[in-house]
Amino acid sequence: MIRIGHGYDVHQLVPDRKLILGGVKIPHTLGLLGHSDADVLLHAIADALLGALALGDIGKHFPDTDPTYQNADSLELLKHVVSLIEQQNYRLGNLDAIVIAQKPKLAPYIPEMRRNIADACNADLSQISIKATTEERLGFTGEEKGISAHCVALLIDCT
Repeated sequence: MIRIGHGYDVHQLVPDRKLILGGVKIPHTLGLLGHSDADVLLHAIADALLGALALGDIGKHFPDTDPTYQNADSLELLKHVVSLIEQQNYRLGNLDAIVIAQKPKLAPYIPEMRRNIADACNADLSQISIKATTEERLGFTGEEKGISAHCVALLIDCT
């Protein structure tokens, strides 16, 4: 049995915040606003994994009303989601994610993002696809007001 999930997340770009994507601190003049570290890529991945097994979303598991998750490391949140998946006797088959950001250019950081995500998901690097694109200066991402991410994940039944 296989299960497929889709995840999406978006955060506003603001001054005086670090920009963290895929668990990688990326030099930039702006960072993402959020209750946790606001890592849109990891949040989209977590939502895809949770969605594949109809376990809700990250807001259900890590509510922004809970001070426990203030400035939380999203890699740790993703590891917790993976443990929930494993408790259901599933494992990651593969995931394909895309980050939509006008700036900064993300290509140099993608190999480290993939390693971080593979480690957090107890997966092989070959199971993790991360891409980045711009929106040609269109919309809120193109106007550099925010960054968004989508992810599709395939889970495989281990029973």
